[in-house]
Amino acid sequence: MSSIDEIKARIDILDLVNEAGVKLRRSGRNYLGFCPFHENKRTPAFVVWPESGTWRCFGECNEGGDIFKFLMKKEGIDFKEALQRLAERAGVTLERLQPERPEQREEHERLRTLLEDAMQFYRHHLFNTAAGKTALDYLLQKRKLTLPTIEAWGLGYAPPGYEGLLKHFTGRGYSEQDLLDAGLVSIIEDQGGSRRLLDRFRHRIMIPIRDEQGRLAGFGARIHPEDTRQDQAKFINTSETPLFSKGRLLYGLDRARKPIRSADQAVIVEGYLDVIALHQAGFENVISPMGTALTEDQLRLLKRFTRRIVLALDPDTAGQKAILRGLEAARASMDREQELRFDARGLLRHEARLQADLRVANLPDGLDPDEIVERNPDEWKQLIAEARPIVAHVLETLLHNRNADDPKVKTDIVQQMLPLIEDLPNPVERDAYRQMLARRLKVDERSLLTRTAPILPRARPGRTPPRQSQPAALPVRSPSESVESACLSLLLRRPDLLPRLDRRLQEASLAPLTTSDFGYTAYQLLLELLQKALEQDEAELTQFVQRHAAETLHETYAGLIAQPPPKGNDDRLLDELTRQILQLRRQALNDHLNQFRFLQEEAQQQGNTTLVAEYQKIVHDYTRLLNELDAARKKMSANRRE
Repeated sequence: MSSIDEIKARIDILDLVNEAGVKLRRSGRNYLGFCPFHENKRTPAFVVWPESGTWRCFGECNEGGDIFKFLMKKEGIDFKEALQRLAERAGVTLERLQPERPEQREEHERLRTLLEDAMQFYRHHLFNTAAGKTALDYLLQKRKLTLPTIEAWGLGYAPPGYEGLLKHFTGRGYSEQDLLDAGLVSIIEDQGGSRRLLDRFRHRIMIPIRDEQGRLAGFGARIHPEDTRQDQAKFINTSETPLFSKGRLLYGLDRARKPIRSADQAVIVEGYLDVIALHQAGFENVISPMGTALTEDQLRLLKRFTRRIVLALDPDTAGQKAILRGLEAARASMDREQELRFDARGLLRHEARLQADLRVANLPDGLDPDEIVERNPDEWKQLIAEARPIVAHVLETLLHNRNADDPKVKTDIVQQMLPLIEDLPNPVERDAYRQMLARRLKVDERSLLTRTAPILPRARPGRTPPRQSQPAALPVRSPSESVESACLSLLLRRPDLLPRLDRRLQEASLAPLTTSDFGYTAYQLLLELLQKALEQDEAELTQFVQRHAAETLHETYAGLIAQPPPKGNDDRLLDELTRQILQLRRQALNDHLNQFRFLQEEAQQQGNTTLVAEYQKIVHDYTRLLNELDAARKKMSANRRE
């Protein structure tokens, strides 16, 4: 991951814009406010897209970009200084990182192909072996999954032998190192010091785990229902590999992204099979971590889709027992990752830093989410709707089945609650929870104010401290960013295509390519350099970029150049480039059109006829531009067929 990508992964554009004094309100999937770069107090025309991390002013500025462009415009600084400031804010050390090499990318694709083949291997054993039939019956009868669901999620079964998968795939031409790198086999060493490879997953139900883009990264493996050995973990995952990092993945996010956005809420459960069952029942905004403590990187991933997150946790493993072990700042259990932990204090810090709304829903004792939703789907809805803020949840848990009139119980609860309350960054919330605590314990609130309790300093809101010990979450690349990257990668290797592209666009009565066609600052700057190099008839583009670009752009440039070379003759490359640029423009026009249609409907509901007329005119203009673009696309297609 480049330093630019790492910074974008760690800094939320909504936080940056809010700190600049722009008051934003939710508007559909996006956020809307008054542009900070020009005077206008009547028509909000500044839109932020949190998922892609971009913004745009539809008013006087008619300009947009990402977090770097926002800071550059706000502070009047260049890209290099904006990068340095945001890197410091994100706790990212700017250094010359090596971009992913073509051979490394090819190796990752090879590993993903191997994992896909392994999924089919496990699927075969689930449907076509006796031991697999027992596992299949468990999924169908005990977990109530349907065959279409099992097929859709790619579930399988790992046979009991020690070398079944190893021999199968080495026989198909994969090397032992391939299998190790994919996390499918493990090395064991006997007492004599000799080493051998064994299948990592044996006699287990196999659950493919994909990243947020739907690419297979590894597997989760549940113990077979007939396996009664006491020394076997119920669930194991793929070991850490170049593709699988459990602190960065959320199971089901590839399928849940759109439902989470639509519901403006994500629900986190503990089990992979619970996720599948809930999706099957129609609750598709549900995901799960990798069976360990939630990380801030995982929550940051989610925040791109919603700020409202509910943890639906089994109280036996993550609620009451964990809380009663103690809420001190550095408890020993923080170093163990054997179960999904509810760490109230850690979650509060995440909530403050991420400016999210984290709540906890208690499930009835002894019931899994799939059992609840099978019994009564409305019960699941109610449990999620009644999810409580973290502090309220902890208080209710501590009071459960305890005599709140006992002075020692009061003291114990106060000792555990006050540090949580003092961790809250909002003084209004702190006062409200102190009042709640005093009421529930029937004590004078003043005794809570004067009580001395060991309290850690609160995290400064709006500032993410350096976190060098943890890698940042892999950024979720939006479709538009992927298209921009592909276009620029081709143009940087084939600069001669740019004049031909501009001529083709102009022949279709469209504007030539400009930096405004791109939404990301680094791409805008590199396109500008490419255009300057062509204007000055520079023979060597790479040298020109190195002479004129900020050093921090060299990394992005090298990464674009390292992408797999395009295939096809010049005409086919030009056709593909034109198609991608028109795709970018059409997507941008659609985003703008949908935004103003939403605003128009909102103004109509409010009875603001002046705004309705303004928005109606803007919608009309964007509709006309979209029709002109579609007509130009059809004309180009017809000309190419001739």
